[in-house]
Parts: sequence; C-alpha cells; structure tokens
Amino acid sequence: MGNFDRSMSLAGEPPKALNTGQKLAVVTGMIGLGILILQLFNLNLGNTALWLTVSIVAIFTGIIWFSQAAYAHKHKGIKNDGVWFKSISSRGVLAWMGGIALTGFYIVLYFYPQYLGLVKDGDNTGLIALFDPLSKGLSGNPASQWFVYGTMYTVAILAFGAKFIWKYRHNKYEQLRTVSVMFFQTAFAFFIPEIMARLNGDLPYYDLKNMWPLNYYNFERYRINGFIDSGSVGMTMLFFGIISIFVISPFLTYKYGKRWYCSWVCGCGGLAETAGDSFRQLSDKSKFAWKVERWVVHSVVVFVTLMTTAVIYSYLGNDSSKYWLTKTMFISGVAVILTAVFAWVMIYKREELAKDAKYGAIGYFTIIVVLIGMHFFSDSANIFIFKAETLRTTYSFLIGSIFSGVIGTGFYPILGNRVWCRFGCPMAAMLGFQQRMFSKFRITTNGGQCISCGNCSTYCEMGIDVRAYAQKGENIVRSSCVGCGICSAVCPRGVLKLENGPEKGRINSQDVLLGNDVDLMDLVNKK
Repeated sequence: MGNFDRSMSLAGEPPKALNTGQKLAVVTGMIGLGILILQLFNLNLGNTALWLTVSIVAIFTGIIWFSQAAYAHKHKGIKNDGVWFKSISSRGVLAWMGGIALTGFYIVLYFYPQYLGLVKDGDNTGLIALFDPLSKGLSGNPASQWFVYGTMYTVAILAFGAKFIWKYRHNKYEQLRTVSVMFFQTAFAFFIPEIMARLNGDLPYYDLKNMWPLNYYNFERYRINGFIDSGSVGMTMLFFGIISIFVISPFLTYKYGKRWYCSWVCGCGGLAETAGDSFRQLSDKSKFAWKVERWVVHSVVVFVTLMTTAVIYSYLGNDSSKYWLTKTMFISGVAVILTAVFAWVMIYKREELAKDAKYGAIGYFTIIVVLIGMHFFSDSANIFIFKAETLRTTYSFLIGSIFSGVIGTGFYPILGNRVWCRFGCPMAAMLGFQQRMFSKFRITTNGGQCISCGNCSTYCEMGIDVRAYAQKGENIVRSSCVGCGICSAVCPRGVLKLENGPEKGRINSQDVLLGNDVDLMDLVNKK
C-alpha cells in the first residue's frame, strides 16, 4: 500500500491540521519574510547582499516545500479540497488580516515610499537599501520602491507558479501557460528592462510585455523624447509599442482570444493565477456584479482613451510646415479610427451585441463629443479647464494606484484574485470586446455529460456562471473570459474544452446539445 490519499470524493474533506512538512515550510518562509520586515526598522544587518539572498531563498524554499508537502501524497487531479473550511480562503479572520496587510503595503508603496527607506538625495535605508546590491548589479542604479516591488512580484510569480504547476500537474494546458507567465515576468518585465537601463541610460524603463492601454503612460511627452534621444533602439521600442496595439494584439486575439495575453503573458494575470489561485472561488457570481462590471470596466476604457488622446494632443503643434503630425490631424485620426470600428460593429455584429449596442453607442458618442470639444475649447496648456498632466495624474491615482494595486491585489483574500482584471483593466476590456466580436476562441461544452456539480462556476475567477452554459450545451463566448482553463481543469467529466475554430456558429445560444436531444443528429449534420 502506498501513502497516497485515495479519496474520490468530489466534495473533499475539511482540512486536517498541517503536517510536519507543511509546518516546517511555513516556518522557513516566515523567516525569509521576517528578514524583510525587520529591515523596515532600518536594522544594520551587515552584508545586505547576503541577507537579501537568504530572505528570497527562504521565501522561495518555504513555498515550494509547502507545495510538495501538500500535494506529493495525493493523486493527480482536482485539488481544491476544503477551500470553504479554511480561514484564509473563505473570508475568515486570516483572510481579513492578510487583506489589510496587503492593502497597507500597497498604500505605503505608492504614496509613502520614504517609510520603506527611499531617499531621493542620498543613500537608501531600511528595506529598499537591502535591495541596493541586486539593483546595482543589474542596472547600475540604486534600488527604488518599484525595484523592490518588481523583485518581490517576480519571486511571488515564480514560487507560487511552481506551487500552481504541482497542484494542476494533471493538466498540461495549465502547466504550459503558467511556465509562460513565469518566463515573461522574469525575462521581459524584470531582467531585460534592468539590463537595458545599464546599456542605455537615456532609454525610458520599458516592460516589453505591456502595451497601451495597460501602460497608459507610454505616450507621454517625456517618454517620447526619451525614445527619440535613445536613437535607433529607442525608436524601435516606440515602433514596437505602436505595432503591438494595432497589429500584434488584434492578430493574436483573433487567433486565440484574449487568453494569449491575460493568461499567458500579462504580469497582473500572472500574479492573480499563481499567488491568487487560492482565492479564485471568491469572485462574485451575482447578476448585480455582472452589471457593475460592464459599466465600470468600459467607463475605464472611455477614460483612458480620452486621457491618452488629451496627453498627446497637448504637446502637438498646429503648424503643418513644422510638424507632420498636427493637433488637427491627430484628433481627426482618432475620430476616424473609432468611427470605423463603431460602424463595422453596428453593420456586421449588431445582432450579436443585442441590447449592449446601446451601451456601445453611448461610449462612442461620448468620446466623439469630448474630442470635438477638446479641439475647439483647448489650448497648448489646458484641455478644457484642466491641464493634460492633471488628467494623467488623476487616472494614475484612481486607476493605476488605487484600483489596480490597493484594491486589485490587496483585496485578493476578500474579493477574489481577478478584481482588477474583471472590473478595472482597460486592456482586458478592449481585448474582451474583440474576443466577443471578432475571434476564433470559444469554450465548447458537452451538455449530455454535465452532472451539475458546479465546480466550473465556483472556480471561475471572472464570475461567469459556467455551469449554466454547460447544462445547455452552449458555447461560452464571453468578453470577460480570460481563457485560464480552470473550469475545464476542475471538471470531473471532461465537459468543457477550450478551442479555436471557425467564427460561424461560434455563438450558439439557440442550439441546445443534450444527450437526449431528439434532433441531435440533424443539428450535428448541419455543423
């Protein structure tokens, strides 16, 4: 007899006490975290490089060790036993303590970095000083609060990514996409930008996997000047940023849906899928939450579009003999692109939008009216009565800091792991629009096999009632779906399958495929 847990219960069991391995793993991880916390009090630990290494290795080792102790004795398969019995994953005392701690950290990180040890005109102290050796080794510059955050962010994705792979080792799709986000975060978001800063100090910091509107600041004047001053490398980066918006992203979304970015590349999604995996069942599945989601996330898209347009418009000139891109040409181009997209959707996709066409029209006309007003009631210093920089800082504060950081990550243990992606990310909203209207991606369902266990809906981090689709045998084509595939991974009957196929028949709300459908063969033959 082996040491495997051979229980086949779908409901799982209430969690038992931590075994010896898990307890030792927790102690190891807490030692690493404790070193970082002690450094907040500016203790002189001596060799900072050594202590930073010990801290990171201890945290990483603790997480990996805990994962091995939790899953090694179990068979491959669904591993969500007892999530509603654990305080940390069911909004218990530990969850609230964790949420408050994370939220407090983000508030200090964004607004009070001096308490982390950041010194503008002098040597860093405290926690940030602990990371100086690593930062100087990579970029040649002292650490900032963002370098500290980026380092810990990367460590979290790598360590919890390994935990995620162990947990879902029965599913190759989950393993591959997790390796993907680990790679993109480590290489494209951490190492390459730091090394580029060492090789070319004039080049603005560039996370290569981010694109507009996620990096809403990319087309600000100081960055454009930085790209131009950096020569061919800088212009290549600027060109890559533009091509990513208009060519790379639309093409990949058409082929694979928004999952190519939200679940395979994006750092926000990477942290949510790895460190936030234990909280995915906390997403609100109510109809009210769905209504709030649609209004809020698309309002953010309107905001970021207008804000970016206003920022670029503010530093363009009017003299066509001096500038090939004038204010009039730029704002006209924006209006033409938006009008073309709106007209195409209204002409060819009107039936698929149904009543949502009304909301799309509201958003479109809002942007157009503001663009017209911007052109006639703005000058070189102000957009209407506001400075362009004020619009950017307002967006940065409300969306970039409060929503994506403080709420989006700090509230993982309370609101679920995809709060930012679902309610506030403009990138997810724009990719979701294309996924719904113009993509080959869908999740197919086999209604005759569904036993209505509810695993799929419970663990959908985007709040989609997957079971309702599965019971009817209806394809799932939702703007909010990030294609993480967890619904398929936790299904005990193999009902759900992520597919790319022809657009025709992709949205089949009128087709009901059940095992006892009397017209089943007629329907299949029509396909």
